[in-house]
Amino acid sequence: MCFNIQPVFHIINRYRDLQPACQSSFIFEAVIKLSFVSLQKLKDVDSVIKIVELDGGDLVKDYSDEIERMLGSKMKNLVLSSSQFDYYNSMLINTVDEDGNNVDLGGEFPLEENEHFNNLLVNTQQSNIQVPTNVYNKDPNILNAIYNSEALNDVFISNFQKDPTLTWQYFGSSTGFFRIYPGIKWTPDSNGVAAFDCRNRNWYIQAATSPKDIIIMVDISGSMKGLKMTIAKHTINTILDTLGENDFVNVIAYTDYVRYVEPCFRGTLVQADLDNREHFKLLVEELHVKGEAKIKNAMKEAFKILNEARANGQGSMCNQAIMLITDGAMEDFESVFEEFNWPERRVRVFTYLIGREMTFAQNTKWIACNNKGYYTHISTLADVQENVMEYLHVLSRPMVINHDHDIIWTESLKEVDPVRCLQLSHGILLGVVGSDIPLMEVMKLAPRYMLGAHGYAFLITNNGYILAHPDLRPLYKDGKKLKPKPNYNSVDLSEVEWEDTEETLRTAMVKGETGSISLSIRASVDKGVSELSACSDSPPPCSFGMVLTKGHGSLMFMGNVSVEEGLHDLTSPDLSIASEWTYCETDIDPAHRKYSQLQAAIRYLLGKEPDLECDEVLLQQTLFDAVVTAPLEAYWNALMLNDRLEPGVETAFLGTRSGLMRIMRYAGVETRVAKRFLTPADKDNLFTIDHFPLWYRLAVENTPGSFYYYAVNDKGPSPSVSSPPNHHNSVIISSDSLFVYRVSLFDYQAMCKNSHHHASSARPLLSVSLSQCVSVSGHKQKKVEALQPCDTAYPGFMYDSSVREANSLIKCGRCQKMFVVQQIPNSNLVLVVTQADCDCSPQRSVFLNGSEHNATVKCNRMKSQKVRRRPESCHAYHPKEDAKDCGGASAIFLSTSLFSASLLVSLVLHRWT
Repeated sequence: MCFNIQPVFHIINRYRDLQPACQSSFIFEAVIKLSFVSLQKLKDVDSVIKIVELDGGDLVKDYSDEIERMLGSKMKNLVLSSSQFDYYNSMLINTVDEDGNNVDLGGEFPLEENEHFNNLLVNTQQSNIQVPTNVYNKDPNILNAIYNSEALNDVFISNFQKDPTLTWQYFGSSTGFFRIYPGIKWTPDSNGVAAFDCRNRNWYIQAATSPKDIIIMVDISGSMKGLKMTIAKHTINTILDTLGENDFVNVIAYTDYVRYVEPCFRGTLVQADLDNREHFKLLVEELHVKGEAKIKNAMKEAFKILNEARANGQGSMCNQAIMLITDGAMEDFESVFEEFNWPERRVRVFTYLIGREMTFAQNTKWIACNNKGYYTHISTLADVQENVMEYLHVLSRPMVINHDHDIIWTESLKEVDPVRCLQLSHGILLGVVGSDIPLMEVMKLAPRYMLGAHGYAFLITNNGYILAHPDLRPLYKDGKKLKPKPNYNSVDLSEVEWEDTEETLRTAMVKGETGSISLSIRASVDKGVSELSACSDSPPPCSFGMVLTKGHGSLMFMGNVSVEEGLHDLTSPDLSIASEWTYCETDIDPAHRKYSQLQAAIRYLLGKEPDLECDEVLLQQTLFDAVVTAPLEAYWNALMLNDRLEPGVETAFLGTRSGLMRIMRYAGVETRVAKRFLTPADKDNLFTIDHFPLWYRLAVENTPGSFYYYAVNDKGPSPSVSSPPNHHNSVIISSDSLFVYRVSLFDYQAMCKNSHHHASSARPLLSVSLSQCVSVSGHKQKKVEALQPCDTAYPGFMYDSSVREANSLIKCGRCQKMFVVQQIPNSNLVLVVTQADCDCSPQRSVFLNGSEHNATVKCNRMKSQKVRRRPESCHAYHPKEDAKDCGGASAIFLSTSLFSASLLVSLVLHRWT
């Protein structure tokens, strides 16, 4: 008897006609399920047909019912995944629709202002989820991963209860979502887009992979013209964005010859810091297509660079990889791998096939699969981000399989971030968990009062870049807004200290020798994170340094007074202590956070808060200072009551080494000229975490009994003094007889106006600020064009106090003016008298872009590899790694075999009819 199998063929033929990219997974599973059902039915036919006659209609109905049940189950599972598990989406919380109902994945999410979290509205009882706009927030993979990470919420809360000094805790998933505690309302950008993707952040990338040497090879032959080249450039930029200061890189463009994108970097690897990455991006934009692609020579060049770096102990000394970006590999390339990479395969090769054509897909994939890499096909700009991220997952395999999840310390504008990797079995990266530690908390550990008037503490990374330093200027003013400088986290220690040609200081710092100590963060941070992944703790790869005063302040005067006597004077209304210093630790117990440092110190000394942790030496010194300076209060009052004040005196003040200040205001705020002087808004004149006040530091250098005048106005202090190293302040330029000699100072943190870009210069070369007469700071200028990081040089003049008077002439263009300079006895003041009928306005800064000498200096600086401390661990290889998982259409090939089986069964059934 015959029966109709046509519906089965209809499903199979329809599926077979679809392009692979359009075949959805649940339809494929339907065909696979059909093949298994068919096999079972075939078995039944074999055993029963000899006895009974089958009803084809019933058989087809059974097939149809089975397919319907299976497809229904698949769809039901998808629906259940969405409806059975909801989460708080940080973009949607507390949002309602037109009917006043909570939107999907929103819901009521209580938020309260919290001082510990910068007065933001947060929920300390619940974390929530941020999903980038380019990731579907109900994707089954996302939902499953979010559900599996729900346990982190309790861990985050527990961590915060154990250590209330913790701030943000978070988990970045390899699927793209970001779990953050405490929960917050996520603010999209001006276009309503959540562009933040945790997988692109430095802390995620550094934790997910070990340090790496990367050679990027890009095909610029004629076939790459148009959209292909645009995609290729975007791919290069995206790869560069995944690199950090522990990585090394170079970019090669090839046709029938090999071309280094930056000739200065020929044959070497350069540190992938922000400056070099941005430099490469600008040069990549200038690439043009031409000629015919010859991959062999370019591949040899790439291997030579990597092999020489490894042999000479340069670069990262860990992972090495070549990134091949092309629209097809057409020539014989196997011999190159036989010569340079096989059988060890120390260098991984990742291939990116650009464009819609698949003609050379097999060759391009073969290169990756035979060199422990990964192959991806990028046909549109939208494909770039996800495809580039695949290489990070491959490099993370050895670490994940071996369960070696070191703590990685990364830097941001105000925090250091310890992060760890989490994993599933078989080398699949689950994600990265981390916590922010405010740099302010770290710097408070330095005993400010012991360092002396000119002493300070600082932090540098293992690469010598500054995390915290009094001369680090991470922000710049753009109009009325303060913005972070693009390169704020790649300022080298040598760029804010006096130049040390032998690099003894820097060497000691990065090696942890004399002059520095290893930074030790509270163990509670590590313990909190260790609950997520059992792995050994590792010290942060940074150094904590202190600069101690040799002269002024090298000795500290100590005295003993009774607590009762000291407390009496410490409670005076005109007295305050440094609010940023740690006299007592108020952050550990939440009940203590309401106290100021002065309140906490007084309560501790009274015995009302015995559990407070306080610096006994600092408190004893503060009490002593309060007692010995108490008579000043009566003296200042007597001056006011007896009308003995000099005209114009507005404020009397005193500061001591313990951070204690006494202030007497003789004029109200309405009549004071210097309204901001010695107010919290003017931190340069207060005891801060970074330094003693400027008036204090400069006054201690003067002869006792002499006056130090410090000019102030309504906008704050504006001292006319010679600039310290690497500062670009106002200077009075006088004759060489009064200022003995002139020195050149450099500002490596300057921001300059954009200059026209040249192929050999990605940013302005050294600029020289030429000033004669007086260089005036603070002049308001209209915003004309954007600023960018640059290096500037400016003159400094060393003052000779033995010269009492001098006079000279200054040439100002077509005229000249005479001036006389005379010191004022017993002070730091200099009287300058000059003619006013000759304009000596400051000249504009001059950029020396055309100088061959400066181009050489710039090249050497960019490619220099200074003394650094490599990360302690490296995970580049594991014998259990599945190198066969190398991307491309491997899953499609497997499904095709199952599809063939189902087709075979259908044909057999057809023959039975």
